[in-house]
Amino acid sequence: MPYVMVQIPNTPAPTKSPAPRPVPTSADVARLAGVSRATVSYVLNNASAVRISEPTRRRVHDAAKELGYVPHAAARTLRAGHSRMVLMPTLPVPAGPLYSQFVHDFQGALSRLDYTVVQYGATGLRGDDAARAWAELRPVAVLVPSPGVGPEGVAVLKRSGARAVVTLGPEAVEGARALLLDHADVGRSAAMHLYARGRRRIGVVVPAERGMEMFAAPRLAGSREALHGTDATVTELSLAYTEESAAALAARWPVLGLDAVFAYNDEYAMLLMRALQEAGVRVPEDVAVIGADDLMLGRLLRPRLSTVRIALPSGRDLASLVDRAVRSPAAAPESHEPFGATVVQRDSS
Repeated sequence: MPYVMVQIPNTPAPTKSPAPRPVPTSADVARLAGVSRATVSYVLNNASAVRISEPTRRRVHDAAKELGYVPHAAARTLRAGHSRMVLMPTLPVPAGPLYSQFVHDFQGALSRLDYTVVQYGATGLRGDDAARAWAELRPVAVLVPSPGVGPEGVAVLKRSGARAVVTLGPEAVEGARALLLDHADVGRSAAMHLYARGRRRIGVVVPAERGMEMFAAPRLAGSREALHGTDATVTELSLAYTEESAAALAARWPVLGLDAVFAYNDEYAMLLMRALQEAGVRVPEDVAVIGADDLMLGRLLRPRLSTVRIALPSGRDLASLVDRAVRSPAAAPESHEPFGATVVQRDSS
């Protein structure tokens, strides 16, 4: 009977992984800096009520950095009775350059006021159900950048400790401070401009993407309202944000018989204008085109794109509104109308 020799490697016994380092505490920082825990708290929480010398502040910050210590947000919330977190739910649709810049300015202004802005995405949650999810994070304020939250959702947020709920939409919500943004005015302005330029068969682009109707529907309604009772017609045009969709719509243009189009915003306008030009439709001779948002790229096109310039609230003004609401939660909710729509005529119309 044959024998087979197998050599078994001499593997060393597994070594134990090093024990995790303990999480540094404010007491550790105090010992290293040679100060009291109260001083550590005053320094790291930027307390203005207590005067602390600059050398002491530096020692505390250096000790915290050496130990890798950061304050515990939940503990700070318990001590103060509220957090410094401002929750900003993300839009359910891709944000354009104009809105992205607004969010950037708003976050910067709140940071300078010692707030932390957290953007929250909750796929599938809307309205009051979304408000309950936001409440779990115990924000001190919530900025709702689209319609959807109702009075019940506002009440849930306030019961959870939110001192301010600010909505950005076409209508005020009971219990919340409101910034009224009238997207219908964008459509009215664009349609009236095209009518004044002698155009009578006007198309209005409505994005085919889901979720965009919250902005597109008021713009379409505003266009129809502006031209109601005139000799002009308004035709709704569905357009997805793809070259294929724009080419298909441009191919139908001779059948549609339109002599002008309000293309929802500058991005859709640029997409459609290029497709129309490639299909042999002249802009503005055959069809006038106008967008909205006044993006720089629209000024670089040839012909240069006419647009509706939208005046959103400044990030600094909105941050001040949130801060006032947090400091005076018992004050009556207020509404503001910072929205403005102004036509900027260029070559395309």
